[in-house]
Amino acid sequence: MDKYDDLKKLEELRERGAISEEEYQREKSKILDAPYTSQKSLGTDQNTYLVLMHLSQFAGFIVPGLGFIAPIAMWLVNKDNPVVDEHGKNIANFTISMIIYIIVSGILCLLLVGFVLLGVIAILEIVFIIMAAVKAAKGEYWKYPLAIPFFT
Repeated sequence: MDKYDDLKKLEELRERGAISEEEYQREKSKILDAPYTSQKSLGTDQNTYLVLMHLSQFAGFIVPGLGFIAPIAMWLVNKDNPVVDEHGKNIANFTISMIIYIIVSGILCLLLVGFVLLGVIAILEIVFIIMAAVKAAKGEYWKYPLAIPFFT
């Protein structure tokens, strides 16, 4: 059970009148101030799993297509975990968006502008993946900039 489930149950108790507003606020602050305890995902620390999901996108720089397949496979294997599901959707949105931007830039290479755009996209992709992985290691969620929301 995570903090959100605890807060939901606490809210239900308050709505039913089982606890007073004062008790609700006191218990709510206890729940929110409790230290973050990471869950396990497929035998590994959840944050580590999320970092690997984000960093697996770099596989696409080595083997074309693998940077899309690897994080999607990791997401689908552990999709029942709501945190992994949220990160997986974020990664999928970002990856699909990057593919679209690369295709458009490739077409614009006919006008020579595309070469500059391809370079900018490559740099942004590397920086954004690293930033998301660092945030995931800290147990935080970071939405990729420029990602088109295909999955919500």
